[in-house]
Amino acid sequence: MNGLFKFISKIRHIHSHQGNTVKNKHILVVEDEAITRAKLVGYFQHEGYRVSQAQNKAELDSVMAQHAIDLVMLDINLPDEDGLSITRNLRAQSNIGIILVTGRTDTIDKIIGLEMGADDYVTKPFELRELLVRVKNLLWRVSLTHAVDEPSKIDDDAFYFSDYRFDIPRRKLTKGDEQIKLTKAEYEILVAFIAHSGQVLSRDRLLNLIDHRVEDPNDRTIDVLIRRLRNKIEVNPKNPQLFITVHGEGYLFAPDVS
Repeated sequence: MNGLFKFISKIRHIHSHQGNTVKNKHILVVEDEAITRAKLVGYFQHEGYRVSQAQNKAELDSVMAQHAIDLVMLDINLPDEDGLSITRNLRAQSNIGIILVTGRTDTIDKIIGLEMGADDYVTKPFELRELLVRVKNLLWRVSLTHAVDEPSKIDDDAFYFSDYRFDIPRRKLTKGDEQIKLTKAEYEILVAFIAHSGQVLSRDRLLNLIDHRVEDPNDRTIDVLIRRLRNKIEVNPKNPQLFITVHGEGYLFAPDVS
């Protein structure tokens, strides 16, 4: 596991240099309520971010075509297209950061949003300072995704389990010639399992390891991510052999890692 420790050390080195550049990132606020939109735009501009705005899907497409956006704060209830559909399309096209900001409080909406590829989910009314922390954390992970693609910053360390090769620095999971596309959250939780293979990890421990913020201790974010990974890499997701549920305790990553 020396390669993994070296990888983690490199990540910390990158993190120490990323903090001062995060505020150069470009945020897109997509919100049809003018007051809420103005509040978000004004707050994040005051914090030093570049901020663009849109009130519907058409304006979002226009902004995306003209600018390189790092993170989208997206309202679910838009007049021309549902935010969940927009999330699915954005995720299919890129690894852009996506935070759903909505008045919906139904847990099902949150789970669907995460399954569509959102990175985080915030309900109204929200605390702007908390949202700022979430944005900073997500932009850091976006920056990390870009940084690990540069060989000069991180060495090439690959790990093997079952029939898979996991190139952690380049966030590339392959099985033979097939590449399995991972979202940022899926990548982070797989790294956590690789680093703790053979150990039972509770949901709270996994949330801490992947730094994926949630709103309440009963959130089922980890269950959603595990289900998504099972669907992508288990031979039979209904009879998992890699990600094992340990009832009352958490999850175990079962395969040998080399």
